[in-house]
Amino acid sequence: MSTPFSPVTETKKLARAPNVIAGNGFSGVITGYASLFGETDLGGDLIVRGAFADSLKRTGAGRVRMLWQHDPAQPIGVWEEIREDSMGLRVRGRLCLKVEKAREVWTLIREGGIDGLSIGFRAVSARRDARTGVRRIERIDLWEISIVTFPMLPEARIAAVKHTPDFFRSERASFGRPAAARGARAEAEALFRR
Repeated sequence: MSTPFSPVTETKKLARAPNVIAGNGFSGVITGYASLFGETDLGGDLIVRGAFADSLKRTGAGRVRMLWQHDPAQPIGVWEEIREDSMGLRVRGRLCLKVEKAREVWTLIREGGIDGLSIGFRAVSARRDARTGVRRIERIDLWEISIVTFPMLPEARIAAVKHTPDFFRSERASFGRPAAARGARAEAEALFRR
């Protein structure tokens, strides 16, 4: 059986349990960071600030696809806002709840069953540190951001599910390196060492 063609050459998985913010529970709006700058992920990649700028300028949020588990046959929503800030790639999207898989994903997010975000991209400019082996990615061609089960960078995650569009004002304080995020990294590192 052949695999479907995809122009995406790399993916990064990110996660942590979301906060559920008051609402009717049926909006499908999610927020969070799809990538954090200056953090080395479990695959040995570090993305620098500004890496997404050219791609976002060229395509905007509307051309970056929201997929389930990087499967191009399973689009589940739309990204309404994607932007870089001082911490990373901040996103707001809406699951299309008329799609059965999107309803399933929304339920799992709200219940804490899944919370990962993962970027599908092509590294345009990157260099590997010979001493540490860390690949420093300086320019990225961003194709898609998926909701996924397993994280590659535990500190980046869906931060909230919400019914109103003003999430950027209320969620900023919940990021950084809280104890829960450090615990998530330790758990994920243990999984990847197996």
